[in-house]
Amino acid sequence: MSRQPRAGVGTAYFPTTDAPRNGNGHLSGPAGQLRSLPRRRRPAMIALAVALAGTGVLVSVAVYQRTDHLVPVVMVTSAVPAYGVIGSSDVGIADVTVPAGVHVIPGSQLGQVAGELAAVSLRPGTLLAPADLTSAQPPGPGQVLVPVPVKPETLPASGLVPGDRVLVVATPGDQGQQASSTGAASLTSPVPAVVEAVNLVTDQDGYDVVDLIVASSNGQAVAAQASTGQFALIVTGRGG
Repeated sequence: MSRQPRAGVGTAYFPTTDAPRNGNGHLSGPAGQLRSLPRRRRPAMIALAVALAGTGVLVSVAVYQRTDHLVPVVMVTSAVPAYGVIGSSDVGIADVTVPAGVHVIPGSQLGQVAGELAAVSLRPGTLLAPADLTSAQPPGPGQVLVPVPVKPETLPASGLVPGDRVLVVATPGDQGQQASSTGAASLTSPVPAVVEAVNLVTDQDGYDVVDLIVASSNGQAVAAQASTGQFALIVTGRGG
């Protein structure tokens, strides 16, 4: 008795994968296993990868130099004359890149700078160096301080401030007077000096006092000339 196939039930066929054959016509591998394809190397992609890696290194170095190498240092924010006292408002902190060999004061020592004396004239926007500070008041070695009396009307209209550079020049007459032939001048040539202090409180004789720093070799001559009243101060530089 033959069996008839049930309605709706079919026969499933599973075709086998054609496997590659060798030169003898036999299969070179198990049935259904595909031969692996060779990889293709692309030189352009390799070069691009190397270039991107190099660019990443350069960017990293640039960022490192611009951030990690910035250090806080003390910077001058207001002008301070030579031998003037540095106030807390005269200095601040700036983040800068400091080249090798440049001497600066770390920002952490900002509080220690206030109250120190400036060894030289300090200008705003410059970095403060240890050599710019001094603990010794003028005069320094090889210098003397000579106070000279001056008439207020003989001073510049803009005034004199510590650190100004002047020339002490002998004149033929007293300050504000006509020429006089009495007495020989103690100064035979102008003497350079630096203004150390100015006292604008006029005394009973109508004079102000300007303290001048001059070389030791010129101190006596300047003092002698100042005692006669026959001299003038010529400004050659401001705050330097």
